[in-house]
Amino acid sequence: MMTMHTLPKLIELEVGQVIGATEFLLTRDSLVRYAGASGDFNQIHYRDDVAAAVGLPGVLAHGMLTMGAAVQVAVDWVGDAGRVIDYQVRFTKPVVVHPTDGAVLIVTGTIGAIDAEANTVRIDLEAVFEDAKVLGKAQAVVRL
Repeated sequence: MMTMHTLPKLIELEVGQVIGATEFLLTRDSLVRYAGASGDFNQIHYRDDVAAAVGLPGVLAHGMLTMGAAVQVAVDWVGDAGRVIDYQVRFTKPVVVHPTDGAVLIVTGTIGAIDAEANTVRIDLEAVFEDAKVLGKAQAVVRL
């Protein structure tokens, strides 16, 4: 049975309001699946020896995988990925994926701006791994 998602009402929103938070467990399996789906088979995403050889602290999650996970908080809130009309991030720190424990990415979305005339809301996304922000200026604009 399909349920309809109720869109947030602009009048009920305020800047600074938290719209949601989610934890994403990224595992080595996640990286393999993402590599297959994206075609990004850079060995720093699955081989510890290659990551170490280029000076990395370990195997890294793909930046686009991290970015895609982070925007999911805004998508879940608005109920439709097609309502995301702009999305930008700056990568600030890598997400190192432990071979057995994986990596937990914690994402929180907060309303950063409301444009009543355009009927849009800017969602500021905070993505944290091991107490460090891994995305800077991560912002998704959604149309209500």
